[in-house]
Parts: sequence; C-alpha cells; structure tokens
Amino acid sequence: MKGIIKVLFIALAGALAFSFLHFPVPWLLGSIFTVLISQFIIQGELSWPPILRNIGLIIVGVAIGQQFDLSLFNGMGTLLLYMAALNIGLIAFAVILAIWTAKWTGMSLKTSLTASIPGGLSQFVLFAEEEKDVDLAVVTFFHIIRVVAVVLVIPFIVSGHIVTNGGQPVVFDLWLIPVFILAACSVWIGLKIKLPVAHFLTPVLLVIIIHMCGAEVPHIPVSLLHIAQLLIGAYIGLLLKPDMIRLPKKVLMAGLLNTVALIIVTYGGSLIVKWLLGYSFATSFLSTAPGGLDQMGLLAAAVGADISIVTVFQLFRLLFIFLVVLPLLKMAARKMIKS
Repeated sequence: MKGIIKVLFIALAGALAFSFLHFPVPWLLGSIFTVLISQFIIQGELSWPPILRNIGLIIVGVAIGQQFDLSLFNGMGTLLLYMAALNIGLIAFAVILAIWTAKWTGMSLKTSLTASIPGGLSQFVLFAEEEKDVDLAVVTFFHIIRVVAVVLVIPFIVSGHIVTNGGQPVVFDLWLIPVFILAACSVWIGLKIKLPVAHFLTPVLLVIIIHMCGAEVPHIPVSLLHIAQLLIGAYIGLLLKPDMIRLPKKVLMAGLLNTVALIIVTYGGSLIVKWLLGYSFATSFLSTAPGGLDQMGLLAAAVGADISIVTVFQLFRLLFIFLVVLPLLKMAARKMIKS
C-alpha cells in the first residue's frame, strides 16, 4: 500500500507540474515522466497494480465508444485497402530493421524479429516466453521503450494540431455509474473470448451497441478523463524498470534507434494518409503511430483527433499482428529450429 500511495503522489505531482507548464496531455505525460524518473531516484518499492490501470482503460473505453462514429463503416472497403497496404509496408520495414539489429548487436534473428515488430506488447512478450531461444529481457525492453517513447513523444509532435472540445459537460451524470458497472462486467466476456486489450475494447464495443439500440450514454466529464489518464500513466511509467538498463549498451542503443526509426517511418505514413484521405494531421499520425490501441485511443480522445478513425486503424493493426504476423513468426521460428 505504501508503494501505491508513493506512486499516486508522484504521478499527481507530475500531472500538476505538466499542466502548469501547459504541456500537451499533462495528466498522462506528467504522470508517466515523474513515475519513470522516480524509479531511478527514490529508494523503496513503488507499486501500481494492474487493476488501477484497467479502471482507467474502462473509463477511456466508455468515452471512446460514446464518441464513435458508425458512419465510418460506410466506406470501409477502400479504408481496408489503405490499412492493409500501410501495415504490410510497416511490417516489411520492421523486418529489415530486425535484420540490421541482429547483425549490429549479435542477438539472434528470432529475438530481433520478435523485438522489432511494433504492436501487441503483451502478445510479443508472451510469444517470447513460449519460445525458449528468444531473449525475453531484450524483447521486453524493446517493446516497453517503444510504448513509453511513443506515448511521451507523439503528443508533442501533434501538440500544434490539438482540437479543443469545449462542449463536454463538467457535471458528473449519475447515469454513468450503471454504465461503468456494465462496462466493467462486460470485460469478463472480452477476456473469455480473448478479445485483444479487453479492458479497453470491450467497453468501446458495449457503448457502440448501446447507441445502436437507440439509447444515449452521458458525456464523461474532463476531470474523470484526467483521472483515467493518471491511472494509465502511472502504470506505463513503471513499465521501464531500472534493471533493464543493465542490458548491453548496443542492445540499449538499438532499442532506442529502433523506436526512432519506426516513429519516422510512421510519420511518413501519416502524411500519405493525410494526403490520400484528407484527415487531420493528429488523426493521421495517431492512426499510423507504432503505439498500442489503448494508448493511441487515449491520446486521440485527449487531443481531439477523430477517435473512430484512430481506433479502427489501430484495431486493424492489432488484428493484423494477431492473425497474420504472429502465426508467420511462429512458422519462421519452427523453420529456424529445424535448420
């Protein structure tokens, strides 16, 4: 409990400081930054149980479902082609990056591939655990440094494109309580059917279904979204452990260069999406960025990007990783073992 209280105060201090300095998305970025740095300074255990992160994800999931525009699916055929082309191009670049990383650092190609392909932190870590000849520490570091860097850096890149949504009410509507309870209960179904990022995606789908049935879900106050950002930010800040910097210097440098390269490539992809589809820069970049569905959805809600487009693009990538990339990676792993 002491560790949780410490993290709470550290995260709150960071959120307030970033808010005072007028940084973008201060409640998320401030909590991530101060909790991350505090691990290298403060002695004693720092703790943030996943249930607190999950509560934040449920709140954000309800908010995103409430703003989701179903008319997006009218032109889904063309959109699927663009998403497939972008993801095939990104995965191809990640494979090239993995080959270079393996040669430069001396790690196995299997480890490098598992570490370099973006998306699905928990899925790739689980894959690394199942494959005994994959370096779990390296894979975990690469994916965590990417999540932390993407969430910290991208808001500053899109900060000049933030859209304010001043129409949201500040007063908490009591009807939100049964909605949150129902959303929390629905997560059990998402977990049972192995829905990716179930604590985030199940509430999104639940609220969309509620809207399709003709009912309305009250707007979530900005203050509650700030709390959700802090709950998620504190968890992300604790992902990068101090003992991870004990990896070889070349591996640490490769992880950083890998992340920078992927951000640059997806930045180029976002300009193509902006040009072809006419989306705003914030929407295009968050749609193509190498972050997770939940993190990019959260940032989309925070900066006023088109939540529907960002969610669909990131969900497509996640499913692409699940249904195409991971099976191919497992096949390649078996061939590597035989050879």
